[in-house]
Amino acid sequence: MARRKIYLDYAATTPLDPRVFAVIKPHFSQKFGNPASLHSFGKEAGEAVENARKQAADFFGCSPEEIIFTSGATESNNLATKGAIIAKISHFSRKKTKPHIITTQFEHSCVLNSCKKLEEQGMAEVTYLPVGREGVISVNDVKKNIKENTALVSVMYVNNEIGTIQPIREIGKLISTLNKARESKILFHTDAVQAVNYIDCKVENLGVDLLTASAHKIYGPKGVGLLYIRKNTPLTRIQDGGSHESGLRAGTLNVPGIAGFGAALELANQERAKNFKIVEKLRDHMVVRVTREIKGVKLNGSKIKRIPANANFTIRDVEGEGMLLGLDLAGIAVSTGSACSAGDLRPSHVLTAIGLGEKESHGSLRVTLGKYTTKQEVDVFVDTLKEVVGRLRKIAGK
Repeated sequence: MARRKIYLDYAATTPLDPRVFAVIKPHFSQKFGNPASLHSFGKEAGEAVENARKQAADFFGCSPEEIIFTSGATESNNLATKGAIIAKISHFSRKKTKPHIITTQFEHSCVLNSCKKLEEQGMAEVTYLPVGREGVISVNDVKKNIKENTALVSVMYVNNEIGTIQPIREIGKLISTLNKARESKILFHTDAVQAVNYIDCKVENLGVDLLTASAHKIYGPKGVGLLYIRKNTPLTRIQDGGSHESGLRAGTLNVPGIAGFGAALELANQERAKNFKIVEKLRDHMVVRVTREIKGVKLNGSKIKRIPANANFTIRDVEGEGMLLGLDLAGIAVSTGSACSAGDLRPSHVLTAIGLGEKESHGSLRVTLGKYTTKQEVDVFVDTLKEVVGRLRKIAGK
């Protein structure tokens, strides 16, 4: 009898919750209208979209008009960074300067590459803040790097590779205080994709102007994301077409995905506290076993300021790819870093940012748990990892 497969890569994507699928299913067949159409089919689809928009607004503590739906977090992050800078260029050009962005060295690639593109095109200057060994940025570093032409601060809420939580509330308070004396307000954006399942994302508590979320990280469907945009926040569309989503995101809406996103957010809100405790207990059990039973293991990032689902290990004298393949042959799915970087042989930019050398980075393993993970699965993983590491070290003569 074949061994049951074990999925421990929840930071890459999550399985669709059956309750979310039940909401999505009718929109593929019976309720297939285009929400932009004026007839009854369109109105029915439009009602599903607006219901999901209200569910999202309830989750993030904002008004429905401040939520727009996108194709995913990458689009939302591109719109937040590029749209904010383009909206502010004319103001700064009058002062013969460029808008200034502050971000971190270990943002998701879609934020980093958006910032780099703005630099390459001569549209902005960018400061990439260091994050240190703990993988948590300093609020004081943000403060020290704010300049007269600072237009945008973009800091991810939770890092997707090492799971560390950034001081978003404190940064929000800092920016709010500084903005009282500024002619041009600094906008504050956070990529909250990895935070939604586990920690407070109420926008007023965080003090953000822009916030990104994605459905497939919270047991919802792939291909749908959202961007919270605080009322009166200057933002220029970066995609031309129709006037969908308040004129900021052209294109026919993904009604099944949006309906599923709303349902997933509602469930996340109801089950967050329960899931936090269950996953945290499993994660701690796993970390204790791995670090005690395998020599030369180090947990990357802060042990305290992290979400409960994530454990990123560096394991001495073995390659991460070798461990991943060995585990996969045993039916266990993990990651060596960000899923978006699969197949890239360069060291993880996140692990480099926290001070790991190339050799250490290549010996890393990201294990992320979820609400369907069991203790038995965790124990099977640890037992199998011990075998794989032992075998690889023996081959390498270590």
